[in-house]
Amino acid sequence: MLIAPSILAADFSRLGEEVNRVAPYVDLLHVDVMDGHFVPNISLGIPVIESLRAATDIKFDCHLMMLNPDFYFAPLRKAGADIVTVHLEVFPDPTEVAAKARAEGLEFGIAINPPTPFSALEPYMELCDMIVVMAVHPGFGGQSFIPEVLKKVENARNLVESNDLLTDIEVDGGIGAANIERVRDAGANVFVAGSAVFNAADSTEAVRHLRTAVESRDEA
Repeated sequence: MLIAPSILAADFSRLGEEVNRVAPYVDLLHVDVMDGHFVPNISLGIPVIESLRAATDIKFDCHLMMLNPDFYFAPLRKAGADIVTVHLEVFPDPTEVAAKARAEGLEFGIAINPPTPFSALEPYMELCDMIVVMAVHPGFGGQSFIPEVLKKVENARNLVESNDLLTDIEVDGGIGAANIERVRDAGANVFVAGSAVFNAADSTEAVRHLRTAVESRDEA
């Protein structure tokens, strides 16, 4: 069970400090890169990732909400990215782009938006180190969780287990202490939490709270 705080919700005026505060307590750092075309927002780019890499050795999970993410694979790897996730809505057949990512030494993931059916992703699961089920419409932080996407998480978990895959299942958007157990029970093992971590009065305590919730099990 991996906690991946999204820096989209962090205070960018002290981003390095915010990241270093939570890094000892989390497993990945979720980095949203937006181009203002695939989504109606612009976030951050290569220089910020490079600066953060100099400040921490935590694994960078880079979610590329972009129309041409493969153009940036080499610069992202050089800047310190470890995983790149592209959208199935951009690459309906991601076979070639997956090969490009691996050629650069990057792990590869595919994300699907709430309206996209799981059946569109299913043929490409074996290409992925990670699949990302979006639980909000991508582009902005602080949105409410869309519970209907949990069926996709269940489908993904069933497929991973029935085919003995090692693919991580990440859920991104609207996750907090109130729903993280439900997301876990659906089959996710990577949890992106932005506002729940960085908007909390104590971000490290917020991470501990999330981890306690997600790692809990009923004894009954």
